[in-house]
Amino acid sequence: MTYLITFACYGCHLHGSASGSVDRNHNKPGTPVLLANALRHSADAARMEQPAYLLDATRREAILATTREVCAYRGWTLLAAQVRTTHVHLVIRAEAPPERVMRDIKGYSSRRLNALDPDEPDRKRWARHGSTRWLWKPLEVVAAIQYVVEEQGAPMSVYRADEETEA
Repeated sequence: MTYLITFACYGCHLHGSASGSVDRNHNKPGTPVLLANALRHSADAARMEQPAYLLDATRREAILATTREVCAYRGWTLLAAQVRTTHVHLVIRAEAPPERVMRDIKGYSSRRLNALDPDEPDRKRWARHGSTRWLWKPLEVVAAIQYVVEEQGAPMSVYRADEETEA
């Protein structure tokens, strides 16, 4: 199976934010996100136990490298990835449930970040879950790869499997 997996850094994509957020009914590329809701945003912000976690260029590259290593080790195929300042998008083909794929990548990325520049021991880096979309048709996979690589704004830490094989 192939999946579009997205997960956010802790505190970076609160529900109700003015930039829009997603939930299980508003999570498909190219469809509307949730409308801004100041009360919901304030409630989410008040529940935060730590400041938001942001990824600088060094951390983004470390997460991208870790993702590639985890995929290679597990026998998963990484088709595309983009690690942004506040979130991560992945298109992965795997013989494992998408929740396991996301959990493994978050876990190994956290270990890499600890080795790189340890934060305080209880530092939260990731939002509790994320989005795990199953891509059933080849056109859905192509659209997801385009979304991840080309529709996120200025490229940050990006990987695209077909560009690697063409080089």
